[in-house]
Amino acid sequence: MNSGTKLRNIGPKSAAWLRQTGIRTQEDLVAVGALAAYVRVKRAGFKPSLNLLYALEGAILGCHWQEIPDERRSELVLAAGEEVAKLPLPKNKRMPAAGPVTTTHSDDGDGAMPEPDFGFDDPVAMGGDGGAD
Repeated sequence: MNSGTKLRNIGPKSAAWLRQTGIRTQEDLVAVGALAAYVRVKRAGFKPSLNLLYALEGAILGCHWQEIPDERRSELVLAAGEEVAKLPLPKNKRMPAAGPVTTTHSDDGDGAMPEPDFGFDDPVAMGGDGGAD
């Protein structure tokens, strides 16, 4: 992942993601582990597929990612789901989407909006001029 160092199964985009999360060498990847490396990438805001998780495991084991046994893939997916669920939601995902906006109409016949009642007497409505004394 340094210039001249290429991890098996890891393309340029994935290598860039890993570098941005502090994983720059095969040794870094082995020390961190496939699951933690995948979670780091997710935490950094990237959107890797599960193929990255398999590719990282394959890179550590020295095999093609498609050679990872199904049982091990299932373990990785389950563990990744648990770890990713612990991550904070992105800022734009914290609030649920607003529901549809609806307009209601009064059936009083004239279509006018009712006067709001602010809890105090309106001097103009009471015959005053509304000015300051």
